[in-house]
Amino acid sequence: MRELESTREFAPAPAVCHALLIETPGSGLVLVESGLGADDVARPGELLDPEWVALVEPALVPAETAVEQVAALGHDPADVRHIVLTHLDVDHSGGLPDFPHASVHVMEAELKAALEEGPSRRYRPGHWAHGPSWVTYPAGAGSEWYGFEGALQVEGVQPEILLIPLGGHTRGHAGVAVKQGDGWLLHAGDAYFYHRELSRTDPRPHPLLDIVQLDSQVDAELRIANQARLRELPQDVTVISAHDPWELARYL
Repeated sequence: MRELESTREFAPAPAVCHALLIETPGSGLVLVESGLGADDVARPGELLDPEWVALVEPALVPAETAVEQVAALGHDPADVRHIVLTHLDVDHSGGLPDFPHASVHVMEAELKAALEEGPSRRYRPGHWAHGPSWVTYPAGAGSEWYGFEGALQVEGVQPEILLIPLGGHTRGHAGVAVKQGDGWLLHAGDAYFYHRELSRTDPRPHPLLDIVQLDSQVDAELRIANQARLRELPQDVTVISAHDPWELARYL
């Protein structure tokens, strides 16, 4: 991904597409996000929007794809039985064809928006042309989770993995909350782009990442409100986003 402008505290770094692999005792491997896929890397001119490629400058390297990363960790990619997506943007769903037998979990509103919009810079129908086994989740259902309404247990997966509606970036954007011990890990997708946006005392965006954030949002008011609620999460919830390289580096 395009190298980001440095701040006084951080050296420049390429943006990331952060996917999360979860080993479960009874549900196989669960992949949160799928990044760009092997076909995207091999045939970007055919499968990706040229304007998006020129803007983002993705690293089209096979070893960067989720399917190769899973294999590099010593797993069989066929053991990925579930993929949970924050949303269906090109850089989050491109790897779906690499896991054709996995159930794909996503908010109902997100799938509806992607199917209705058709080919665009944001959505690429080739990523689901293989006919994924969709599992969709309605808005307005579910329970309350740390002040967020509508939290939904991901079906067929144990232990607890929840979809947390975090609209604003797209129509059906959600976070993915994973229970870990006495706390939680929340993959917030594109609910924010830069860790300082979640500062309680001095929230601020990144000058380059914010261009993408503002250009791609569908509901600014809802996005901003969800960021405000993310700032109030307690310390037993670890929050991480999709594209901030400095944030991800803390956990590597």
